[in-house]
Amino acid sequence: MSRRRHIFSGSDYEARAGYARAVVDGDWVHVSGTTGFDYATGEIADDLADQARRAIATIAAALAEAGASLDDVVRVRYYLSERAHFDALMPVVAEAFGAARPAATAIIAGLVDPRMKVEIEVTARKQMADR
Repeated sequence: MSRRRHIFSGSDYEARAGYARAVVDGDWVHVSGTTGFDYATGEIADDLADQARRAIATIAAALAEAGASLDDVVRVRYYLSERAHFDALMPVVAEAFGAARPAATAIIAGLVDPRMKVEIEVTARKQMADR
């Protein structure tokens, strides 16, 4: 019996590119790069902080479905479309991940849609009580 389970958020990208929002494998939860789109409406805010909050909400929902939370995150990667966005991102992610204090990396990269300013990817490990 496989310990692997897939979680989907309803993003068009998931269906078109053949991936899951998250993959649960035993105690580990691997959440794909997540942007600030509202998958119910297809809209994305222009403000970087708003995009980051929406991405984190989508990540938190995937983690919750997997039986984990933002406090279980052990690794986070931030992909920013411009270096200038870094300072605006930090307070948002500090609030979301401040308790977990995960290992983190920020990368400046071109994103697949010019409206995207940030993409966030996390890995979490479910706590002992959840096993």
